[in-house]
Amino acid sequence: MTMINGIYAATLSILDADLGLDIRKTIAHAEKVIDKGCHGVVFFGSTGQSQLISLSDKINLINNLSTNSYKENFIIGTGLNSLSDTISLMKISISLGFIKFLIMPPAYYKYDDQDVFNFYSNIIKVIPDSKIILYNFEKLSGYKFSEKIVYKLVENFPDQIIGVKDSSYNLFEKLKINNFSLMPGSESKLLKGLDLGCSGIITATTNATASLARNVYENFTKKKEQNLNENLCKIRAVFDQYNLISGLHTFFGQNDPNYHNILPPLRILNENEKNNLLNQLDTLDFRDN
Repeated sequence: MTMINGIYAATLSILDADLGLDIRKTIAHAEKVIDKGCHGVVFFGSTGQSQLISLSDKINLINNLSTNSYKENFIIGTGLNSLSDTISLMKISISLGFIKFLIMPPAYYKYDDQDVFNFYSNIIKVIPDSKIILYNFEKLSGYKFSEKIVYKLVENFPDQIIGVKDSSYNLFEKLKINNFSLMPGSESKLLKGLDLGCSGIITATTNATASLARNVYENFTKKKEQNLNENLCKIRAVFDQYNLISGLHTFFGQNDPNYHNILPPLRILNENEKNNLLNQLDTLDFRDN
């Protein structure tokens, strides 16, 4: 298996005034997040407005990522309900040298574990070279992975199913699979997860907390005193009061108004929400680190 370890951000998608994807700024943001401490980023996760970004914009970005010096630090999220479009995007990605994918089952429809097994089976049948991180987020997809289906997928596809991002938090304390990346979806679960044998985290707010989260991770691996985790969790709790996409785009929009461009029905925070967010972060002595 190809393990994923460390601190990963579900990176933001930066839009232009016409709400098209700003390729240059989206890539620059991801590079900055890595420079500040993340081991890597996931493009087109839910934080990257994945369900709202057009397929053509996604393909354009992936083409531009293919020659980037940070290429090995990138994971591609598909963010598509269509099986056909998912496979098409993955084929293009693999042709450009990307093999690691974060894939959530389709939203809207109701289905069970066997249906999910069929979904991933169809992908792997066509793209056996892919390395897939399952995306467990019932709030968005309407489906929550059971322990049983994860074990079944890994048993049947040990070379392809390499991990899970657990944003429903029903798996990271229970699954025990060798050479498998368990990645909770919040900084508040980072230290507990590491104690349990998890590999790290993939989260929205590490766009802002990259340095702090990396220090908590490094202190754990080096068995040093944990004097930063409490503040990291408090910062996450502040952002958790709002839609994370809205909160993060508002936060970064302080320095670059392009972050205020966001696809409907999403929106940035209103003035009262913004002031409350920033005032609470100020009490924690936190600014973009």
